[in-house]
Amino acid sequence: MAAMRDANAAEWETRVELAAAFRAAYHYGWNRSINNHMTARLPDGSGHFLMNPRGIGWHEITAANLLKLDHDGKILSNSDLRPGPAGLNFHSAILRAKPDVNCTIHVHPMQGVIISALEGGLQFYDQESCAIYGQVSYHEFEGLAQDADEAPRIIHDLGNKFTMIMENHGLLTVGRTIGEAFTYMDKLLRACETQVRILSTGVPARRVPREVCEHTAQQMAERQGNKPAGELEWQMHMRMMRQLDPSFAKEA
Repeated sequence: MAAMRDANAAEWETRVELAAAFRAAYHYGWNRSINNHMTARLPDGSGHFLMNPRGIGWHEITAANLLKLDHDGKILSNSDLRPGPAGLNFHSAILRAKPDVNCTIHVHPMQGVIISALEGGLQFYDQESCAIYGQVSYHEFEGLAQDADEAPRIIHDLGNKFTMIMENHGLLTVGRTIGEAFTYMDKLLRACETQVRILSTGVPARRVPREVCEHTAQQMAERQGNKPAGELEWQMHMRMMRQLDPSFAKEA
């Protein structure tokens, strides 16, 4: 594995960063099973990407045990492990169809599943939620997302947005970088949790008016500029994972 790292430093760096994202997501309680997926496109122009193998918990993911695949699902890693078919189906299709997207994240956290099942979907109650106003898409539940003909519908419904609520299912985010996809998922989950907690009070709640949501989202977009969202926050998450357990970056 050290030889691979020396031969392709960019791939190894992507492996370490994606492994850190899995560990951080587990740390924050986004996923505690062997299900759900993240992918990251390799920066070498090959069209190859990294993905977690099925059967390994997110707390066990390392840079070394991530699978390397092509868009047809061929495994290019020297591994007996395999990816989950549903995750491979639509994650690979998104990366193939959207060359500006370099990372995808899909999870089933409780607060996201609750919002995905509510009529009316996500509502906006606070300043932080406004960061994703206008960036939330929806996809109707069709069963396990492993059928090839569903992937184009997911891509169509996602459009040019960064986040998706998969109805009666879970959440999906994409990003130009791993940090951007992670940041959008963090913001989407926070907005879902805020709504769930507010509704649980049983007290009439005051939503942020549409025009104020639009104005606040525009203010945030102007402050961000054209840079990928959340790069400073992502570096903080990376530092935290290295402090808590640096084993995600091990070579074997």
